Amino acid sequence: MEGFKTYSLKDVEKIIKTREGETKFGERVHFIEDLDDLASIDAKYVLFGIPEDIGIRGNSGKAGAAAAWKCCLNSLLNIQANQYTKPEKLILLGEVECGEAMNKASNIDPADPNYYLKLGDLISKIDDVVSLIVAKIVSAGKTPIIIGGGHNNAFGNIKGASEALKRPLNILNIDAHTDLRKTNFRHSGNGFSYARKEKYLGKYRIFGLHQNYTPEYIFNEMNQSANDGYRLFEHLILMPSEKIVQSFREEMEFVSHDNFGLELDCDAIKGFPSSAQTPSGFAINMIRNFIRIASEEEHVKYLHICEAAPTLETENKVGKALSYFITDFIR
Repeated sequence: MEGFKTYSLKDVEKIIKTREGETKFGERVHFIEDLDDLASIDAKYVLFGIPEDIGIRGNSGKAGAAAAWKCCLNSLLNIQANQYTKPEKLILLGEVECGEAMNKASNIDPADPNYYLKLGDLISKIDDVVSLIVAKIVSAGKTPIIIGGGHNNAFGNIKGASEALKRPLNILNIDAHTDLRKTNFRHSGNGFSYARKEKYLGKYRIFGLHQNYTPEYIFNEMNQSANDGYRLFEHLILMPSEKIVQSFREEMEFVSHDNFGLELDCDAIKGFPSSAQTPSGFAINMIRNFIRIASEEEHVKYLHICEAAPTLETENKVGKALSYFITDFIR
């Protein structure tokens, strides 16, 4: 497909650090030559990356999320293949080709009065590829795992799954932000607004929303909506751990009677290298619990992990965390 690079073992074998007597995860995952081959492989999950941070820049955020996919692969492909990690359940599909769009974004002058509109145009082109890939995977009866990139890619995920299923998709979003900003141009802060506007989004719940970073007009809109809701992080942190998990299960109950997607914005994780890193957020082990709980649901249609922004000093930490999240989900 134009705009998407399908991987073979040759594309990643240099990443895999083999060791005598052991088998690495990357030696046991599946690959396909063509998207039409998806249904022919007996593996439930399909992993692909979106190495961009144009949407984050368009939302005046910190760039760096484009590097998360590479960090993820470096770690994931080198964990052990064993009875617990289950690499045979995963197809490593490839990546959305974002290089040209990233170069164009870097060459737009921030002083240009149309700077944000031009970034939005680039994001919309990525949306088109993402939605087609997700639709192909879901139509083949598989479950996509998408590694971003910015949270702008939620729109393509929701659109693709909704079109494949021929109905709106519910979403549970673990996030410090709603990403329900105005739809004046595409960026990482309005993926769900566009999905709602174009009728791809069903029920929408945000778990761990930070009150300090949510505009009043969004609170007003959500409070008046029958389909949208949120749990403030400031309320959750007053609870013991078991009550937080119970609250998550209650939100899951709200969306999981029908098809839904699970969104994880790494901005929700305490001290995690992300586009809007926070000193106050969920612990990584709590996030792992959330993912495990969601993975058990029959109607979960995808997992999207976004906004991780590794540096040279933190790329190992980011890669390991993303690997844990992925294996928790497929387990």
